[in-house]
Parts: sequence; C-alpha cells; structure tokens
Amino acid sequence: MIIQKLVKQKVITPPKWLPTNVHYMTITGSVAYGCSSDTSDNDICGFCIPNKDMIFPHLAGEIPGFGKQIKRFEQWQEPHIVDKKTKKEYDFAIYSIIKYFQLCMENNPNMVDSLFTPINCIIHSTAVGNLVRESRRKFLHKGCWPKFKGYAYSQLHKMAIKNPEKGSKRYADILKHGYDVKFAYHVVRLLGEVQQILTENDLDLQRNREVLKSIRRGEWSEKDVRDYFIKQEKELETVYNESKLPWGPDEGVIKELLLNCLEHHFGSLDKVLVVPDRIENALRQIKDICEQAGV
Repeated sequence: MIIQKLVKQKVITPPKWLPTNVHYMTITGSVAYGCSSDTSDNDICGFCIPNKDMIFPHLAGEIPGFGKQIKRFEQWQEPHIVDKKTKKEYDFAIYSIIKYFQLCMENNPNMVDSLFTPINCIIHSTAVGNLVRESRRKFLHKGCWPKFKGYAYSQLHKMAIKNPEKGSKRYADILKHGYDVKFAYHVVRLLGEVQQILTENDLDLQRNREVLKSIRRGEWSEKDVRDYFIKQEKELETVYNESKLPWGPDEGVIKELLLNCLEHHFGSLDKVLVVPDRIENALRQIKDICEQAGV
C-alpha cells in the first residue's frame, strides 16, 4: 500500500498503528472529477479504524469529564508528499471511521465525493471499505443542499480574490484569465453534484467533466460563472423542495452500519458496547418525537 511504501521512504509520519488499519483510500479532487492536468496533485482521502480504546475509551478506565482523558484520533493529514521513486506528489487526508461517518452523515461535500469516486480511483479497499462504499446512498439526504451551496458560495468568494502568492499556480491563472478558474470550476461542479443527489439519490462525479474542463481552459468569463450561480441557486431551491430524499440522515441506520464495520474489524462488541434492542430503540424514538410535539 502506498502509505507503507512512503513510510519506508521516511517522507511521511502517520501514527504507527495507522498504515495497517486503513480500510478505504481513494483519489479525489480533479483526477476524480475527470478534469486534471499534468500538474495536478493526487489528493487521497479515506478512513481507518483506530485502536479500540481510542473508540471506546472506557476500556482504558476513562470517565468522561474526569481526570486524564484518552487522546482521540480524528484525522491524519500530510500535504505535498513526493514519492522519491515515482516523483508523484500526494496530499493525504485519512480520517478515523467515526469522524468519517459523522462528516458523511452531515453531507460534507468532500466526504460525499470520496464515497462516489470512479472505481479506477480507488487505490485500497478492504471488506469494511467495500461495505461502506456499497452503502454510500444511505448517507444522502436533503441536508446536502445547504452544505453544497455553502461550499459553492465559498468558492465563488475565493474566485474573486486577486492577490495570490506570486509564482503560484493561482497567480499564473489570474494573469492568464483575469480570475481564478480553479475556484470557478468548483462552483459549477458543486451545484451540478447537488442537483444529481437531490434528483437521483446518486452521484456521477465525471458527468460534467467536459464543462469543467472548458472552465479550467478559461472559456467561461468570471461573469458567466456568477450568472450561472445565481440562476442555479434559484432552480435548485425548487429541486430541493421537490426532492424525495429524506429531510435529514437516518442516524439509526448509519449507526448500525458503523457498528457492523467495527465488529468486522474487532470481532464481537458484546463486551464493549450495549446496543439497545431495535424494538426498544424504536419505541424510545417514538416517545422522543411525541415529547417534542407536546403529545
């Protein structure tokens, strides 16, 4: 696996337990979107399963809020890593499965993308990784719209910033096109992705690759991008209201998937975790809903 190879080269320093506990890694970014260039980095995203006492700190005697707390692992990131042999450059972001599930459940655009990358972008996947990948649509819900719209608006704002570091790729783009075409194509990409999710409960990251390529070539003006954002924002509000997706995540279903993954990795969790009976859990949820409604 690439992480183990780069550890041997001493160019990355992940936690010692991490390389053998990664369950899913995929190339994301422009490569996954089908619009990369010869100078594009390889963005790698995925998840691992930390040691059991990091996930269940009570096994090490921790009482939440009292005394010394177990150090939690959420993510390991190292950017601009160069393979000494191939000279390829990588940006790594490997998350704890807990953090990864939480971000996916919130419909974080980057995490959703990582679940829907083309098959040829997946560089490592265990049985656990395959299970998560096969269940990826369970994470989707209407909450994707405000999340993706917020990210698109952020890219639109960054597109207007005209003072990048001299000599950088952004600097060259702005000199050539008058604005940052990379941020511009992300605006269009994000709006296209969320439209797919809301209408199809699915996502093909490369469906609009020719449009994205044209934006990166500078064939859209800055005004074209802004006009597109305004038009699509109005249309997507209607799509959002008419979408048949659930309003929010089914936390129970996603939690069950998470526990299945952890059991596959650790073995039985009977002595680690008390999982309420499904009927009992359903009754508790009904009771909570009634209380919230004042019934």
